[in-house]
Amino acid sequence: MPDPPRLDAAEDPGDYDAVEEPETRTGEEGRREALAEFLAEGAWEDGFAEWADNSYLDDEQFEAARELGLVGALDFYWNETAGDVGYRAPELATDLPQPWDDRLDRNDRADIEEALDELGRTVSEVLENRYVDRSSEAFGYTWD
Repeated sequence: MPDPPRLDAAEDPGDYDAVEEPETRTGEEGRREALAEFLAEGAWEDGFAEWADNSYLDDEQFEAARELGLVGALDFYWNETAGDVGYRAPELATDLPQPWDDRLDRNDRADIEEALDELGRTVSEVLENRYVDRSSEAFGYTWD
């Protein structure tokens, strides 16, 4: 199993297709740090195992996703607008480095992108349902 993705830098929520830009973003960095801790404490392992049990990727497709850095490029964030854990799955570039450009056809590439989306969704649900405490200071609702 690969290491969990690193959630180093805060992303602009407006960069995510399904997220409206909030007027104010408070506590975002703390939330990313908390999500990264949850991933390291077992959310990644739990979600990855759940995903692996249902994934149809073959070994070569999964190895390609790992070697191309796609698994590590998954991003998880707190979606303030919806009050849940969102994710961003990377897309496969059209021009891949060798040897993958010759080895992965269009179907392989589509399968990998779909599987990465499913991995992101699964880990996001694990984070949200088993790790995030909505009554905590970081993830609780604030009434300004």
